[in-house]
Amino acid sequence: MTFRSYLVGLVGSGVGPSLTPALHEAEARHLGLAYTYRTIDIADRGIAPEQIGEVLQWARDLGFDALNVTHPCKQLVLPHLDRIDPVAEALGAVNTVIFTPDGAVGHNTDTSGFATAFTAGLPDAARREVVLIGAGGAGAAVADAVLRLGAERLTVVDVDDDRAARLARELADRHDTPVTGSTPDKLPALLADADGVVHCTPTGMADHPGLPFDAALLRPDLWVADIVYRPLETALVLAARAAGSPTLDGGAMAVHQAVDALRLITGVAPDAARMTQHFHRLVDAVG
Repeated sequence: MTFRSYLVGLVGSGVGPSLTPALHEAEARHLGLAYTYRTIDIADRGIAPEQIGEVLQWARDLGFDALNVTHPCKQLVLPHLDRIDPVAEALGAVNTVIFTPDGAVGHNTDTSGFATAFTAGLPDAARREVVLIGAGGAGAAVADAVLRLGAERLTVVDVDDDRAARLARELADRHDTPVTGSTPDKLPALLADADGVVHCTPTGMADHPGLPFDAALLRPDLWVADIVYRPLETALVLAARAAGSPTLDGGAMAVHQAVDALRLITGVAPDAARMTQHFHRLVDAVG
């Protein structure tokens, strides 16, 4: 019998504290796989984001089987791939690269992970009018999932109005659904008419504390989904709960995108419930 081992990496800036390596390795042990997961922090190593193509080549030469790719390289990595999954290609963002005999293949498990998390965590949420904050790589992936989940109208909000408008056009063309771009100063009016809001910026992370908008805009009939998971209970999630809003924290997306990535890398189906339990143990351990 041939023994199969895996060497996987996470590439991005500030990835040292990530829970992803421990999450992957713990589930791989349960599945009986020899699986090593390493972080490659480009900021610590003095590697420019634009060198992501070189990083891919180094990883392949060193025997890596796959890389997870995070900020700020999810979009920069695209030109350096041999093939891209159609969903990831349409999104213009990749967070998982598999090294195959035919080259480097890009996938996006952010979008599938959010879709699964939302369906499980907010199954009855109204989707007539949804506001999404953050038009970066993660925002693009989540916005696509929101539209696949049946949102009737979506407004993409970003401090860069050109970026918001560009993403809105791409989404509208792809889904044949009304999507518009806007800026944070319009949030009071936008949220007043919305059924829900999805937050996809770094605000609320340990290094970027605070709220993405005034908590006074929250209300019991406005659901709130946050993709930030360190901390799990962000200022936004806590404020939303205090306002009586249905909430979805970033942990569910973090787990389900890892489930999908692990399946792509190994071809083995992980146990999502077990990974969720382990994720929460990891969160409790690190505080």
